[in-house]
Amino acid sequence: MPSHLPAFLVTTWLLAMLPGAGQAVMIRQVLTGGLRTARGTIAGNATGLLLWSLTAAAGLSAVLLASPRAYAALRIAGGVVLVALGVRTLLAACSPTSGSENTESPTGGEASRTGFRGGYAMGLGTCLGNPKAGVFAVSILPQFVTGTGPVFLSSTALGALWALVTACWYVLFSWLIQRGRALVTRPAVNRGLGVVTGVVLLALGVAVAAGA
Repeated sequence: MPSHLPAFLVTTWLLAMLPGAGQAVMIRQVLTGGLRTARGTIAGNATGLLLWSLTAAAGLSAVLLASPRAYAALRIAGGVVLVALGVRTLLAACSPTSGSENTESPTGGEASRTGFRGGYAMGLGTCLGNPKAGVFAVSILPQFVTGTGPVFLSSTALGALWALVTACWYVLFSWLIQRGRALVTRPAVNRGLGVVTGVVLLALGVAVAAGA
């Protein structure tokens, strides 16, 4: 795991930066509830990622112990997922409406809740209700787990690190929203971040699928 740690940190950081429900909720929470609500949302989201990781780790342990070929298949599948994410991110960044995803306000069940506990419930519910988090846990964690040692513990540790990295990004993101709302929501900035993120995800996906 140590040799793959830098790549894992980069991958999870980029995944956290991808536009989606999480960022939309975070923007709404900061603008309507302030940083205290945002901190609760971040904590709830981290808890959700840990739960997804624990669930994936339980199944992953059985698969890796049963068949090295299954591990290779999961590694290739994870690389394909990263490549697909990179392509989608680049296409979204190059589209005429690029940059608008992050500023969409949640609707319906994603209505803002203020206060730390309200924010925590919102973050946890959003994460557990997002199947993409489960897909990431199943497809990305396996290729960063070594073939030796306790697979479940290694997977759980990586899941905790994933939650920590994501929380760090959201702390920075919420601070940027609070300090510079115009900059964070500017389409040109989001478009540039999308292009860089897409290219790096493509490179990581190819490396992961090739077993590099």
